[in-house]
Amino acid sequence: MVALTPQDVSRLAELARIELTPAELAEIAPQLDVILEAVASVGQVADQDIPPSSHAVPLTNVMRDDERRDSWPAEAMLRGAPAQGQQRFRVPRIIDDSDAG
Repeated sequence: MVALTPQDVSRLAELARIELTPAELAEIAPQLDVILEAVASVGQVADQDIPPSSHAVPLTNVMRDDERRDSWPAEAMLRGAPAQGQQRFRVPRIIDDSDAG
């Protein structure tokens, strides 16, 4: 594996839109090398008989039948509302539509 140079890190930082000083580039390059070597060593350990996985244990999605049922009555939901009108919650206006049009 070829070691990363500060120029390599500079290009990566540029792609990530991160500004780094020359001192930071020199410091980060060997740190990234250690990370890349660790990732490469994991790839060497994984054998052909081990399938790739995203979780340590199998996951299953628990699904239920989609059954139609009555919703809560509007009166019951609005009972504790500080303001209501036309069977809806009333809230303060946050968009001024006087300039629309």
